[in-house]
Amino acid sequence: MGIGQIKRFTIWAFLGLFLSWLVSCNSSPPAPSQPTVEFWTMQLQPQFTNYFNQVISNFEREHPKIKVQWVDVPWSAMESKILTAVSSKTAPDVVNLNPSFASGLASKNAWLNLNQKITPDEQKLYLPKVWAASTLNNVSFGIPWYLTTQVTICNQDLLTKAGLDQAPKTFTELAKIAPQIKEKTGKYPLFVSFVPGDSNEALESLVSMGVTLLDSQNKAAFNTPEGVAAFKFWVDLYQADLLPPEVLTQGHRQAIELYQAGEIVFLSTGAEFIDSIKNNAPTIAEVSTAAPQITGETGKKNVAVMNLIIPQDSDQVDNALKFALFVTNTDNQLAFAKEANVLPSTVEAVSKYLKELETETNLTPLQNARKVSAMQLKDAEVLIPPVSNINQLQQIIYQNLQAAMLKEKTVEQAVSDAANEWNNLS
Repeated sequence: MGIGQIKRFTIWAFLGLFLSWLVSCNSSPPAPSQPTVEFWTMQLQPQFTNYFNQVISNFEREHPKIKVQWVDVPWSAMESKILTAVSSKTAPDVVNLNPSFASGLASKNAWLNLNQKITPDEQKLYLPKVWAASTLNNVSFGIPWYLTTQVTICNQDLLTKAGLDQAPKTFTELAKIAPQIKEKTGKYPLFVSFVPGDSNEALESLVSMGVTLLDSQNKAAFNTPEGVAAFKFWVDLYQADLLPPEVLTQGHRQAIELYQAGEIVFLSTGAEFIDSIKNNAPTIAEVSTAAPQITGETGKKNVAVMNLIIPQDSDQVDNALKFALFVTNTDNQLAFAKEANVLPSTVEAVSKYLKELETETNLTPLQNARKVSAMQLKDAEVLIPPVSNINQLQQIIYQNLQAAMLKEKTVEQAVSDAANEWNNLS
């Protein structure tokens, strides 16, 4: 390279450096990325897509510096996906779970301790028994969102044929009228599944009858006179042919089929099922009315809770909390309750919900069922204790109940064996 070429190269190199310096001096640093809250729900698309898009839009308008990314996960996939996400520290910032499943990870400190973020006065905005459902070892891990309580759908025509004018309020009343129903109608009073892995209805009935399932150490607490009496209640009904034989082999779906076919008098289900009966069995729907849950002497009624939960490892804890509290505020809960035929979980929202129903004239069967469902909330609580392996407890109890029903064991032996099996497992 000649001297002239070297000079030209040097000038161009210097000019390039000078221009780079000018650009760096006059350009702004790259804008930081917008904080994003990742929000997972369980199988709410596409039915509620418009509702959630509007809620998210409203939130982002109130909090213009926060973006929300909504991900809807199929019901069957949620448990495995959230377990994987938590273990790999890639969990969403807000996730929709029920207390039963979430409690397993709560015991491993996977979730944010809400007691450190939400004051006692703010917690009191929610129904106290519902808030308590997501509390483990005095640590609150879930913000209550929407609720459902079972109602008793009654075939009023069969009830009248049995010489009765209303559904039983307690299991004691049910036991008294069950033979009369079978004798005068030829139909079974009800269907309750004892198939492991299916409905918790029978397990919940034990609690409402006064049985404590587990003690503070998660050891069996049901090997008691109350436990024996509760086991005996179902064994006696079955052995007296007052329960369909399929209760040992079929799940809750069979109860629905039998009710729609006019083969059972009472069906425990959600209020929203009234419309399904109307579509599937209009003749049965015409004679169907809603009554409160049948309960034990305790008066306890079960409520199913859906929560919003914030993982401990979220890097958007404060923004996630703002969003979760926004979704579960009274106005948004009321709107979703109407949209989805569920119940709200704040004290104010429940009061408003009932007042609106009371002002309605000529309630539709669905509105009446929703009213019955909402009026139970004052007595409702999550009856199944928040332990991670609750499905195993259900399996052990149901299998031993079945053995007693089939006369393979005495009731006392079934209760004792179930308690021992659980204690050896845990």
